[in-house]
Amino acid sequence: MTFEEALTISVEINGNEVEQTVPSSMLLSTFLRDKQNLTGVHRGCESVKCGACTVEMDGEVVKSCNLLAVQADNREITTIEGVGSRTELHPIQESFWKNNGMQCGFCTPGFVMTSRQLLNETESGELTQEEIAKEISGHICRCTGYTKIIESIEDAAATMEDD
Repeated sequence: MTFEEALTISVEINGNEVEQTVPSSMLLSTFLRDKQNLTGVHRGCESVKCGACTVEMDGEVVKSCNLLAVQADNREITTIEGVGSRTELHPIQESFWKNNGMQCGFCTPGFVMTSRQLLNETESGELTQEEIAKEISGHICRCTGYTKIIESIEDAAATMEDD
């Protein structure tokens, strides 16, 4: 018989305060998907290689399969569900849709979260395709081959610059 400690965490997720008791070994990705029903946080490799589980924690992108839920205590988490809305897409989401930057969509939330941080931190005129490719290198897409993803991020940068 094993004993696993349960801890109560308090976390802000997509602007909502959540307090919940979780096993100390629960992954953040499991907490978000299974306990908060935020299924845009995808489980791909569960070994930090594919990027499908990418979320923001305190404004920095992190791979939620590499963190414990208890590490999110007193932190602010943003998932893909907290970006844009059903009636008004974020410019990055709009660009992925408009430029065919997704096919099956499994990897898209991770790409959107990472490119959102990239575009918030960089002047769009300063981004080259090589720099975008380097920033998204921690993500795996098995469908599109990255060209349309990079074009989508470039388009979003131009759109966001115009606003």
